Amino acid sequence: MGRRARAKEGLDTELSDLPPELRWREWMGRVEAVIFASPEPVTREVLGSVVGRDCNLDLIIDDIRDELRGRPYELVAVAGGWQHRTRKNFAEAIRAAVGAGNDGKDLSQAEALILACIAYYQPITRTELSSFFGKEVSRDTIGRLRGLGFIAAGPRSPQPGAPYTYVTTKAFLSHFGLQTLRDLPDMEMLEEAGLLSKEKMLAGEFPDPLPADDDRFGEDEDDDEEAADRTETG
Repeated sequence: MGRRARAKEGLDTELSDLPPELRWREWMGRVEAVIFASPEPVTREVLGSVVGRDCNLDLIIDDIRDELRGRPYELVAVAGGWQHRTRKNFAEAIRAAVGAGNDGKDLSQAEALILACIAYYQPITRTELSSFFGKEVSRDTIGRLRGLGFIAAGPRSPQPGAPYTYVTTKAFLSHFGLQTLRDLPDMEMLEEAGLLSKEKMLAGEFPDPLPADDDRFGEDEDDDEEAADRTETG
């Protein structure tokens, strides 16, 4: 369990003057309010700053989820934290009300496939991506995926010229409702759906897929994209 953030000065987190039941209800209210107010998934450390030291956050989350049963939204674990999300069975109604793709993050089929390849084989260079698909993956496509926040520059490759690699980000996990990369669909399922080809993987001599127990994801980098492109060999 990670270390909790220090409680905000002046905020009574222990609530020792309240009876246990009221104390628990207040902690639940604080946790739900913080998650509700945040546009991003809220981490355990942040939530730990508004409750007492002996508060079990996992039980708090469970109790909040129980109270949300039957409502059109729920509390989900995503991208290393918790976030309120509308339930999937209301997706059609939401699209009808506000329109599809208003977030500007709709991907073309080609972009989706390139993003999937990065997710499964990160860290990976643009040259390796191009080899996988049998044609050049353009800088514009990489730039769009970076602009959406789904990928970032990873460690430099040991290849000649030390080109940048690309990795997925927390924003990628959040957008696709993943807690960690372990939640990615099984590779065989994607092959059966015709989205990825084992033959192409072998022909491209790609590294082994990301291990199932690997929690890696790319943090958003401050690396300049143009600098990354200048170092690429492909």
